Amino acid sequence: MMPNLSIKDVPEAWAEALRQRAQRHHRSLQGELMALVEAAVTQSTVSPLVPLFPPTPTASGRKNVQQVMAELRLKYPEPVGNAPLGRDTIRAERDAR
Repeated sequence: MMPNLSIKDVPEAWAEALRQRAQRHHRSLQGELMALVEAAVTQSTVSPLVPLFPPTPTASGRKNVQQVMAELRLKYPEPVGNAPLGRDTIRAERDAR
């Protein structure tokens, strides 16, 4: 039997951000949480996960490079585990012709 984990007192804003993230990735909340945990456990180097809340634009309305990259990582997350990249799938289909 696999162990169950529980996180208590999660701020509502975080829970909603996780629900939205799961929806963007076409997963259940449980599936999204498992993907995040898997990514954290299987990474060979220590690196922070993509922030759930990207920084807000500066007073001038412009974003710095880190803010733009954080938004792109949220929109286009890295595949988890052995999931094929789109380019690999396209290349395999081309090679099969």
